Amino acid sequence: MTPPPPITAKKWTRDQMAARVARDITEGMVVNLGIGLPTLVANHLPAGREVMMHSENGVIGMGPAPPAGEEDYDLINAGKQPVTLLPGGCYFHHADSFAMMRGGHVDLCVLGAFQVSGTGDLANWHTGAPGAIPAVGGAMDLAVGARKTAVMMEHVTKAGEPKIVAACTYPLTGVACVSRLYTDLAVLDITPHGVRVVEMVEGLTLAELQAVTAVPLSG
Repeated sequence: MTPPPPITAKKWTRDQMAARVARDITEGMVVNLGIGLPTLVANHLPAGREVMMHSENGVIGMGPAPPAGEEDYDLINAGKQPVTLLPGGCYFHHADSFAMMRGGHVDLCVLGAFQVSGTGDLANWHTGAPGAIPAVGGAMDLAVGARKTAVMMEHVTKAGEPKIVAACTYPLTGVACVSRLYTDLAVLDITPHGVRVVEMVEGLTLAELQAVTAVPLSG
């Protein structure tokens, strides 16, 4: 199979991706940010917008990352990164935290992913490769327990292979659970009628995006 021509349009940076996700987080939401790229979203929430950031290790009311030199490693997120706590925030037993997730009390979770299928299946905990370290964490509970599950990831792998696929080849985290994708090339919605392009980086054409996406796209 001939590889697609290289993308010449400028991709969104990780911070630009995070800022784009933050735009869609509305006042009063309870939000869980997965390990990796999604943790950047907390740094881009508009000032004055009240959002309750939740972490499955038992924290709610997190703020942005602390300035260098002011880290408190007794106050961390699920990825063991130091966080800040906003007024009114608290920490509690992780069993209560998982009860929040499983009970549908998280409005939105934003997770990273190895693959997402065109029907919203999510694979983000294990590549299946020999020697790879599985990392389930709370992803399975969040994927099916949150009221809405979004994914933030690069559009293709380091080898240039599509990460949005017809069917996931890696072990699944959840089935038909993802409703929106934020990549370094586009924002896409997974709908009952297929994958719809919401927004693309400047200068990118639908044909170019389709060439690096393994499912049909609609504009």
